[in-house]
Order: sequence, then structure tokens, then C-alpha cells
Amino acid sequence: MSDYLSDFASLLSQYDVLGAFWVNIQLTFWAAIGSMVLGSVLALMRISPAASMRAVGAGYVTLVRNTPLTIILVFLVLGVWSQLTISFSDDFNRNFFIYAVIGLSIYHAAFVCEAIRSGVNTVPAGQAEAARAIGLSFLPAARLIIFPQALRGAITPLGNTLIALTKNTTVAAAASVTEISALMKTMIEFRPDVIIAVFLTVALGFVIIVIPVGLLTTWLSQKLAVKR
Repeated sequence: MSDYLSDFASLLSQYDVLGAFWVNIQLTFWAAIGSMVLGSVLALMRISPAASMRAVGAGYVTLVRNTPLTIILVFLVLGVWSQLTISFSDDFNRNFFIYAVIGLSIYHAAFVCEAIRSGVNTVPAGQAEAARAIGLSFLPAARLIIFPQALRGAITPLGNTLIALTKNTTVAAAASVTEISALMKTMIEFRPDVIIAVFLTVALGFVIIVIPVGLLTTWLSQKLAVKR
């Protein structure tokens, strides 16, 4: 047992596990911002009085939610970057990092949209009617009245989406980003004798990252819940 732990310790000293997890955290942070912005726009389209806007929003959500994330990332790398030669940075690794953030944002925006729309459904219809009664058009009413209440009601599904995003950052390996799953594959390839310890370390790392998000989401949902 001591030899096994010694071998695993030597492996950890050879590979930057914390650095790889830091890449996943950065992917989560930037993709969360991107998906929140795009998802909010899509949610506005889904509740828009214009039928064409609702159709575009619904089409995006249906298409993206049923497309594997890996396909989106591979398309961005092999299609957009390789064929169209669109580059965001001269740094090879940073360029693929940005593509991974874009892919994660595009994919999870569909889930953010539905989470916000579920929050909109918790807002009493009288709120929108009152906004129209005082002369507010759709966008001002959504920005000032509907969305603030909807976001409070959507904290739990948004938190679940953030947790899913955190775990899905491992798919960024498909975009040539060296994050924890890519590093884990390398570690297992060269040191299969400590494969169980490698798996447990990666699993524990995600538990440490995800549990605080779940606890914070639960606390915020109770703290900011709209009283009826």
C-alpha cells in the first residue's frame, strides 16, 4: 500500500493536476458569462410578442439541445478554425481555449434560456398587464419588471445548468484544450498501475468544485425566493 501511494505521489509531482483543474474553472467562468448573456437574449426571443422571434428562439433551443456538445466543439475547431482560418489569438493554446468557451457558451445558452423561461412562468400575468397599463413596451417591461422576478425564480435551474457546465468542461479536450480530463488520459496512459487513484483524485476534485455551487444555489433560491 505504501508503495502504491508513493508511486501515486510521484505521479502527482510530475503532472500539474491543480493547473489542469484551474483550466476547467476558467472555462466554467467565461462560458457561464457567455451562456448567460446569450441565454438571456434567447429567453427574450422566446417570450417576445413577435411570432418570428419566438420561432427563431425555439428553433435554436431545439437544435442545440439535441446536438452533442462534442459535435459543436469539433465543428468549431475543424470547421471554423481549420477551414475558415478564423483565429482569435496568435497563441495556439489560447486560441483553442477561446473556441472551447464559445462552444460551451453556445451549447449551454439553450439550457439557460429554458431556465429563465421557467422563471418567467412564475411571474404573475398581472405584472405584465400592469406594465402595459403604465405604457411600457415589451423590452422595458421585460428588463424592469419581468426579468428581475424571473431570475429570482430561476436560481435553482440556473444553478443546475452551472453544475452541468462545470462537468461538461471536460469535453473541451475535443477542442485540444489541456484540461483535467486530457491530463487524466495522459496520466493513465503512462501510469496505468495507479489508475484507481487517478480516477478518485479527478472525481474528488469535481466534488470539491461542484458541492459549493450546489450549496450556494440552494441558499440563494431560499434567500431570494419571491414571496407570494
